[in-house]
Amino acid sequence: LKFLSAAWIWPDALDIENSDSESWTTHTVKKLTASFEASLTAEREPKILSNHHKGTLKRSCDDREIRNEVYHRKIISWFGDSPLAAFGLHQLIEYGKKSGKTAGDWYGPAVVAHILRKAVEEARDPELQGITVYVAQDCTVYSSDVIDRQCSFMDSEKADTKAVIILVPVRLGGERTNMDYLEFVKGILSLEYCVGIIGGKPKQSYYFAGFQDDSLIYMDPHYCQSFVDVSIKDFPLESFHCPSPKKMSFKKMDPSCTIGFYCRNVQDFEKVSEEITKMLKSSSKEKYPLFTFVKGHSRDYDFASSPLHEENDLFSEDEKKRFKRFSTEEFVLL
Repeated sequence: LKFLSAAWIWPDALDIENSDSESWTTHTVKKLTASFEASLTAEREPKILSNHHKGTLKRSCDDREIRNEVYHRKIISWFGDSPLAAFGLHQLIEYGKKSGKTAGDWYGPAVVAHILRKAVEEARDPELQGITVYVAQDCTVYSSDVIDRQCSFMDSEKADTKAVIILVPVRLGGERTNMDYLEFVKGILSLEYCVGIIGGKPKQSYYFAGFQDDSLIYMDPHYCQSFVDVSIKDFPLESFHCPSPKKMSFKKMDPSCTIGFYCRNVQDFEKVSEEITKMLKSSSKEKYPLFTFVKGHSRDYDFASSPLHEENDLFSEDEKKRFKRFSTEEFVLL
């Protein structure tokens, strides 16, 4: 969303399948897409273009495609299977060790939210300095804490603020998911600034990206693929894209999950918090909504603010206690 925009689509997405096994549907989609793009191009371009204008348009289009290709590969390289990758498994497990976790332990969605926050904070790539992550405390998003994160460490030359990814660990029921939350989850996934849900079913983790009727659309990270060295030029991209997302009945979902939202700047966050608050109030049958947005800082409500950590201790004592509390969650991510 930040680097490529919501409208971006990988140009080779429809060519993932082999031509021999290509289905009629895929072939039809390709033809329709090509036809649609051609019609859009025809509508946008003037009827008569000078050679100079044609050359300018072509250069502009080529420059955009090259830029998108660079960002596409850069984003994937951050998640590469390498100790140097900012968000690779090697790094995430290292951050997990700081909280008492080891490879092979259960990593629930709340623990993962804190590890992802730490990974973004520690990332050294200049491109990632404009992004921050906020993890809600006890199902509460404190607006001033989020804005402080968005405004921190920004260069004085830049007028804009950091983009923020808000992660909200919640529980949709007791031992099983409460079906009363179905419409609420649908509503959340329908929001343009929702970036999905870290969740799954007992003993298995999924990434929920949408829904159809009463089923959740998900991607499964457990499908094994051949190693790709993302440090080489023009590394293959196919295995980093999912050609066939799957569906799962909502009632099979594990109640523990983490909901994600993306806000480009402070103004975006203020609009998002207002809209979600209205939605939470209207969808809450009980006295208390699933999570809340409140004004002020967490310390204003007698919560201990996160202390500045020492270099060799990446997690505060409060965070370590939370990890222990979440260690009983039912499925694994790492």
